[in-house]
Amino acid sequence: MKLHAYLNFDGTTEAAFRFYAEALGGSLTDIHRFGAMPGGERLTEEQKNRVMHVGLQLPDGQMLMASDRLEGWGPPPVVGNNFSISVHPDSREEADRLFAALAEGGTVTMPLADQFWGAYYGGLVDKFGIQWMLNFEPRR
Repeated sequence: MKLHAYLNFDGTTEAAFRFYAEALGGSLTDIHRFGAMPGGERLTEEQKNRVMHVGLQLPDGQMLMASDRLEGWGPPPVVGNNFSISVHPDSREEADRLFAALAEGGTVTMPLADQFWGAYYGGLVDKFGIQWMLNFEPRR
């Protein structure tokens, strides 16, 4: 299992991550935009261009990840709720177990399910108000 910080921005993800890449070193992963997802054609041009996901692979093997929020897709990002802990389990079964344990007494924001990007993914806010994302990707 790996843990990564996952940051949320309101339209400034790309600028922030280019800044972080310069400041911290490392390299950006591909920048995926909301316009490329299924149904993305229904979004406004501004929404289509927002970052759905990007990572910064750091020199020591760690990863920082982020996305822009779209209005109506979760709470607006403000200091204090603009990050999640992203858990990357080693198996689908471990994802199920961790998700159930963390969700106890909390709120599921997105049930674990197979996603169009190839991962088994879900989100929740635990009983202490911490946001979690679980993302299992089978080895290809």
